[in-house]
Amino acid sequence: MEGIDYIRISKYGKTAEIRELLSQYKSDYIIFVAGDFSGSDCEEELIKAMEETGAGIVYSDLWRNTDGKAVLHPLCDWQKGSLRDDFDFGEMMLVSRDAVNWYLAQSLQEFRFAGFYQFWLTVSEKFAIRHISKALYTVTETDTRASGQKQFDYVNPRNREVQIEMEAACTEHLHRIGALVSPENLKSVDFSASETDFANTASVIIPVRNRVRTIRDAVESALSQQTAFPFNVIVVDNHSTDGTTDILKELRETDTRVVHIIPERDDLGIGGCWDLAIRDSRCGRFAVQLDSDDLYSSPATLQTIIDKFYAEQCAMVIGSYRMCDFDLNTLPPGIIDHREWTDSNGMNNALRINGLGAPRAFYTPVVRQIGFPNVSYGEDYAVGITISGQYRIGRIFDELYLCRRWEGNSDAALSPEKICANNTYKDSLRTAELTRRAPAAPPSR
Repeated sequence: MEGIDYIRISKYGKTAEIRELLSQYKSDYIIFVAGDFSGSDCEEELIKAMEETGAGIVYSDLWRNTDGKAVLHPLCDWQKGSLRDDFDFGEMMLVSRDAVNWYLAQSLQEFRFAGFYQFWLTVSEKFAIRHISKALYTVTETDTRASGQKQFDYVNPRNREVQIEMEAACTEHLHRIGALVSPENLKSVDFSASETDFANTASVIIPVRNRVRTIRDAVESALSQQTAFPFNVIVVDNHSTDGTTDILKELRETDTRVVHIIPERDDLGIGGCWDLAIRDSRCGRFAVQLDSDDLYSSPATLQTIIDKFYAEQCAMVIGSYRMCDFDLNTLPPGIIDHREWTDSNGMNNALRINGLGAPRAFYTPVVRQIGFPNVSYGEDYAVGITISGQYRIGRIFDELYLCRRWEGNSDAALSPEKICANNTYKDSLRTAELTRRAPAAPPSR
């Protein structure tokens, strides 16, 4: 289309190449093209939206052709907390000349892989990024894996070099907008203040609904923990109808450490169940996560986690887990240890990634102050990023947990609409955390 320059770009582009390409073109509009697409009048609609809003970047929904069938692929509205380096702009995005000139005028780090990520982060510091909630073009899908397989690509050890650069680009951005947290400003926790307030040192928290196939394994895994301290297992049974309740009653009769709670309310998500558990008078000083279809990898897991709390005086501890099938055979990519977390920058990098790892454990007095949102996705991330900006988080990089992927998992194969809704929610959590960290940051134009 006349008046537009088209640039084919990779999401892992080099800073120098992107800047050189952009400096060569003088049109009012530039379209970044990531793949082959077809669609009539899509450029006109993108330009119209840009002119009406003054945005620096405009993108739209699309159709993805999979096995000869076109499927609507909605994209998320961009917001300040959309810091994921895998944020999906689709296969084409319109960029204004003003945004390009602004970007080229900035002094930036040089990256081999994070150039495109760095580009749109930089543009967002001055210009709005707008999303058109309408499919304007069609592309052919080449990655047909289910969502449950794709979601761990970013922690695959083979991508470590890329992740290091993505972290650096995000850190650069947070520094420029005044949202960077220094590790020296994080608070430690004085556990002695709560030593007499809890009958148990720890509680394993298991929210569950209709997991008759797995709940016994999960509870018995928790009960098998060998510790030097007292602990219990709090199972919040969210009105199961498949026999899960009967199994829990049986387990409660055979071991008094099992606390079986059936909520009075019938509108609780996973986060609501967690909030109910941590506020129960029987909850221990530390609340430790176990999903109803997962297992601890050894009888030493719980002791290892609690030892970490005391060793580092942290408000949260996160371990590492192994992906496996229902029969505990290892699945790719194997161990998920989130090596991208460092004591010096983990609290900032937490805003770039979509998950912090497992198992997760919390110092109960702190997590009671924060509370869990009543949702069934991202409830743990909501608490984790809030803690990350205020307190130390301890990390254990050894395997502690077995994450079983099977056809019954809630996120085994999600629709594009559900993926978009989940990502939008986590982006909103990051937006809120950015506001807490940099309340005076100027809004986008």
